[in-house]
Amino acid sequence: MNPLRQLTLDQLRQRTSMKWRYYPEDVLPVWVAEMDVHLAEPVARAITEAVGRGDTGYPAGTAYAEALAEFAKKRWDWAPAVERTAIVPDVMLGVVEMFRLVSHRDAPVVVNCPVYPPFYQFIESLGRTVVEAPLGESFRIDFEALESAFVKAGKGAVHLLCNPHNPTGTVHTEAELTAVRDLARRHGIRVVADEIHAPVTTAKFVPYLSVADDGLSLMSASKAWNLAGLKAALAVAGPDAADDLARLPEEVSHGPSHVGVLAHTAAFNHAGDWLDALLDALDENRRLLRDLLAEQLPAVRYRPAPGTYLAWLDCRELGLGDRPAKTFLDHGRVAVNCGTTFGTGGNGFVRLNLATSPEIITEAVRRMAASLRIRTETSCEPA
Repeated sequence: MNPLRQLTLDQLRQRTSMKWRYYPEDVLPVWVAEMDVHLAEPVARAITEAVGRGDTGYPAGTAYAEALAEFAKKRWDWAPAVERTAIVPDVMLGVVEMFRLVSHRDAPVVVNCPVYPPFYQFIESLGRTVVEAPLGESFRIDFEALESAFVKAGKGAVHLLCNPHNPTGTVHTEAELTAVRDLARRHGIRVVADEIHAPVTTAKFVPYLSVADDGLSLMSASKAWNLAGLKAALAVAGPDAADDLARLPEEVSHGPSHVGVLAHTAAFNHAGDWLDALLDALDENRRLLRDLLAEQLPAVRYRPAPGTYLAWLDCRELGLGDRPAKTFLDHGRVAVNCGTTFGTGGNGFVRLNLATSPEIITEAVRRMAASLRIRTETSCEPA
């Protein structure tokens, strides 16, 4: 059963999360990374059973790490060592803790832009400098740009790697990740990988730690099973980074939600079939979006990508300036993410969330196309 065809727009508007309450009701939201799905049944059962027995205390044990290890072995032929994992509140807070473990307090951080906006927000809130290494034209890592960024950042800096890449959906290959590892070692850079979208790939996913013994990774079931509101993630260390992770303050483990840990564990252990159905549904939506854009907005360039459930749309030929998302919102009442917030390379782009029904995607594209006509008509009105 297609998980993305089970909820109507009226049902979705009853939700109280950010996606559905940030904008007025006349706006169709296809922006923030929340999926329009029911929870997978094993996950919902784990939550309700925990609540039923009053099991809402502090997290404990290694069941979450064991579940991830088993899932990773089946899906990626790689299993993180349970003894080299630690629970953290969520992926981005875990990233911050990894920075503190492997670098001095003002060490610069290299990112491959355009990239997930909270990378900039969290780095800057720590008082650190962002050094950008823009992706190439095909949205793959540009190694000349990356080396230049490493030289600029200097020895002792950190590279925050997004794998798979948000917003482009690029899934880095083993050869690319190996090249990142070698380049980082040559320049004295530590690599921390945000791999939260790892389960949401139709291409082969390669964990960074499968090629880099000195790496640190953050993983979670959050994106793949729509568990953003149930905070829990895992920090994973390669063999040569085990001593780094061992210095993680014990109090960090108090931050995750115990119910969240139970939900994420159930997702990895028991909701693989649901995930497979989701991946099939996302492929259908990618094809639908491609066809709708070709028909209604042919100037928008879109490359369906095998990672994440996000579409990165090049709207530069529409003549809407750096922030086409504003036109789509103001004149079409459809909310997409503005590309400018993703750093260099984001001007003129928008990010659209594909994890919704075909009907909502169809309506979103219709509104985007209509916004161009309305904008033109409005600009031609007499003063």
